[in-house]
Amino acid sequence: MQKLALTLTFILCIAASRAQFIEPDQPIKVGLVLSGGGAKGMAHIGALKVIEEAGITIDYIGGTSMGAIVGSLYASGYSANELDSIFRQANFSELIQDNLPRGAKTFYEKEDSERYALTLPFNRFKISFPKAISGGQRIYNELARLLYHVKDINDFNKLPIPFFCIATNIETGQEVLLNKGYLPEAVMASGTFPSLFEPAEVDDQILIDGGVLNNYPVEEVKQLGADIIIGVDVQHDLKDRESLNSATDIILQINNFRTVEDMKAKVSETDIYIRPDVENISVIDFDLAETIIENGRLAALDNLENLKEVAAQQKSIRKDAPKIVPQDSIFINKLTIDGNINYSRAYVKGKLRIDLPARITFKKLQQGMSNLAATNNFTTIRYELVSNEPGEELILKLRENPNKAYLRLGVHYDDLYKTAALINITKKNLFMKDDVASIDFALGDNIRYNFQYYLDKGSYWSFGVNSRLNDFKQDVDLDVIGSNFNISNISNINVINLEVSDFTNQLYVQTVFKEEFAFILGAEHKLLKYSTKTFIDDTDPSPQPPSNERVFFEKSDYFSTYGQLILDTYNKRYFPSRGLYFKGDFHLYLFSSDFNDNFKEFSIAQAKFGAAFPIIGKLSMNLSTEGGFKLGSSDVKALDFVLGGYGNDLINNFIPFVGYDFLSLPGNSYVKSTARLDFEFVKKHHFMLTANIANVEDDLFRTGEWFTLPNYTGYAVSYGWESFIGPVQIMYSWTPEINDGNFFFSIGYWF
Repeated sequence: MQKLALTLTFILCIAASRAQFIEPDQPIKVGLVLSGGGAKGMAHIGALKVIEEAGITIDYIGGTSMGAIVGSLYASGYSANELDSIFRQANFSELIQDNLPRGAKTFYEKEDSERYALTLPFNRFKISFPKAISGGQRIYNELARLLYHVKDINDFNKLPIPFFCIATNIETGQEVLLNKGYLPEAVMASGTFPSLFEPAEVDDQILIDGGVLNNYPVEEVKQLGADIIIGVDVQHDLKDRESLNSATDIILQINNFRTVEDMKAKVSETDIYIRPDVENISVIDFDLAETIIENGRLAALDNLENLKEVAAQQKSIRKDAPKIVPQDSIFINKLTIDGNINYSRAYVKGKLRIDLPARITFKKLQQGMSNLAATNNFTTIRYELVSNEPGEELILKLRENPNKAYLRLGVHYDDLYKTAALINITKKNLFMKDDVASIDFALGDNIRYNFQYYLDKGSYWSFGVNSRLNDFKQDVDLDVIGSNFNISNISNINVINLEVSDFTNQLYVQTVFKEEFAFILGAEHKLLKYSTKTFIDDTDPSPQPPSNERVFFEKSDYFSTYGQLILDTYNKRYFPSRGLYFKGDFHLYLFSSDFNDNFKEFSIAQAKFGAAFPIIGKLSMNLSTEGGFKLGSSDVKALDFVLGGYGNDLINNFIPFVGYDFLSLPGNSYVKSTARLDFEFVKKHHFMLTANIANVEDDLFRTGEWFTLPNYTGYAVSYGWESFIGPVQIMYSWTPEINDGNFFFSIGYWF
């Protein structure tokens, strides 16, 4: 009898659970629960495809983290197939890491960010670590674009499908249900995974990922009035020790202590529970989109009959929402900025590069937000687009970075400057809003420093002060020095060890126009010293040992005005595969302390143009041509052009030229062309072939020799690696003119 009673009880329980699928008098309401799970959340899309095919109309959606992203897009009117297309085309690796394009940075910021291997907050002489890897700006930009068509719906219950998402208040530890406000902002808050994204601020609450407390909000969906709950769960169970291979895995494991236990009750509240096979997929495996979406579809197909039964109870034919046509452009007629305490409105507008009122594309709007994010002055940048007939109001909500001081470190070795360790201190808002002060100390074989102060006004006129000291030694053929400084009657010495010291101070103004060009006008002081300790005695024919007495060939102060026009759209500084580069420089030298008693007013003009473009696959070509000349009858030779060697930041008019050693080919004018083939055979690893040709001599353009066949040629084979401390480059170069070769080696960013 006891067994019979248990059997009857079991049958009654089954009948009770199935009673939900018996056709009621009124159409049933179906709620959809989508869990968080990072990349695994793309399985929601595959499940939605099957749910649509079964004919089900979703009446309510609740989601957390990635479930909130997919759920919000579906609730706004996108179909499962449209979501499939959106997610397959997205580059989540770049979106999550906030890899802002190099073009988002100003010329000052490009230079500033391409010198250091490590940057740490440095406040009150204490080093700290950033709160998160990313501010999530690029993800937010995409959400704002994709959800533009529902921008004016502030009550999420009024979306095509009522929707909510879950976040966690990091100050109180309480769960926060978000069903009102600006939809992209709410969704972003739900997915701010700790340590990966900066916490979000919504309605004066500091919020992080909702999965910390409630990664499967089934009870909240039922409270909306759902009769049937369909749940798609992409969470993973607790992992064993062999599977905990990263910091992300460990954080997720700690978080799952709670959620795994909670899910036992939540599964029982779910009528159709869909669990895709994503156990062996990581939360960051976004490159497996096709597999993940398919696994979601297969898991839903296992429940197809139950899904069709639910569709039958709805007593309606599912109607697909009208296809959403993404907006190409918007008309912005008002800008409201909130949160800019230490940065002026002019600074923010200058970075956005939007002159209002204006019709702009979403791409340009996102570019402006990237420009702001690239300054690193704001931890989060959120914005709303609100109807303001006959256009839109852009409400910009900024959260300033509390870190105003940074310690930056770098290392470098090359064959000219030798070994150096770089220590930098950067302070923002030193004297006023919008300014930044930075000082570099390069400690090693050659002591150097570089001080910069910059008052940044974006596309308006900015102001800067630079002061730097460069010092290096190089063995140079005596012929080079002799031709430049009229040294003669020296016997038995072919090479001297030349020491170059350059102390330069600049005061300048700069503006940006057409979004790409920088125009600079300034004044410059330069103290230039050329000297050697190589002992020279033209009366003694025998070789002489070095002497401690220093001989100066040049020791003059030069005062000049200068102008520069710069364009730099290269996607990378060291290994560009696309983009353009142009730099024109004109210096007018007005005064000198005249160490050699030969100064007359003169000027030097120089220009370089380069273009990088892909050829096929990972093979790209970088072409450049450049030239320069001296104007005036001054006999000053210290600022003439000297070609030879390899590098990125050679001072004055020292020009790299592969095939010859540093400081080999002098002249007061030159022309040069370079072609480089770059094959990225493995990500961040490059094999390169380089050829360059040049003519260099005095008065090259006056004599017409610049248009003749090149007198100098050089070739190189090299390997380059984009390492975490900067580019590592090994090069062998040679020239047929002297039948000799040179090895060049460098490691780290050039400075």
